[in-house]
Amino acid sequence: MRSRQKPGKKMDNTQADQTALVLIEALPYIQKFHGETIVIKYGGNAMVDEELQLSFARDIVLMKLVGINPVVVHGGGPQINDLLEKLNIESQFVDGIRITDNKTMEIVQMVLGGLVNKNIVTQLCSAGGKAIGITGKDGNLIKAKKLELHPSGPEKKIVDIGLVGEIESVNTEILKTLAENDFIPVIAPIGVGENGESYNINADTVAGKVAEFLKAEKLILLTNTSGVLDGSGKVLSVLSQIQVEELTRNKLISEGMIPKVECAISAIENGVESVQIIDGRISHSLLLELFTDSGIGTQIIKMR
Repeated sequence: MRSRQKPGKKMDNTQADQTALVLIEALPYIQKFHGETIVIKYGGNAMVDEELQLSFARDIVLMKLVGINPVVVHGGGPQINDLLEKLNIESQFVDGIRITDNKTMEIVQMVLGGLVNKNIVTQLCSAGGKAIGITGKDGNLIKAKKLELHPSGPEKKIVDIGLVGEIESVNTEILKTLAENDFIPVIAPIGVGENGESYNINADTVAGKVAEFLKAEKLILLTNTSGVLDGSGKVLSVLSQIQVEELTRNKLISEGMIPKVECAISAIENGVESVQIIDGRISHSLLLELFTDSGIGTQIIKMR
């Protein structure tokens, strides 16, 4: 029988009490989320800092071991930018969306479906999980069509942004089969068109749509900020969609936060119980959000 002895000092009574309290605090949340699906958008600093990568992998594996079904959707914009720069391919953006021609799409598939996806799978497996990496093209997981962009501005003309897609459907049977067999799906945000063409899709949008089609209990978006902030820089712990619209009108929600709150609102309006925008720069941020009374970040709720 394996010994449970561990190197280092024994706990004193105070440390033991604190550790027990942490575990007891987590118990009702483990019970609440047992058997439920939680979709996690993985991006930002959490994907590039080695310590944060390790804490993320351990958090996901722990979630699986206590009976939660995590589904990971990842980004990879900085990694795509790095390779495009090395290949002397200039990136162009319209309203924050990358114009994706055929050459750029090849790079997107290489980076997202190859390098980034397989690195995450390796980290999860090294932490003791069973992870499988897939793109939206595998098994027609994510069917998409060309996105028609109507940019802001006086001209209001449709802009051709190339192979950028919007999601039409998600094949949930693939994800449910993986979950039932104890696998953790890791999804690269690439969709497939009617004729087999590849589409680059915003990872926040993919995470939101996957959560909607799965009717997930929760959607968690990891970011490089503490959450949605007010004008003084204070984290707003709870927001309704009406409050989000007001903050957007007042320019307090802008740039990279816009697709996150948009997918959050769409998710809660289409069957997802709650959405949380949290700081991925904090070690074990997922556990702090899921298994503590206080949680972290900003929760987007539906007005009832």
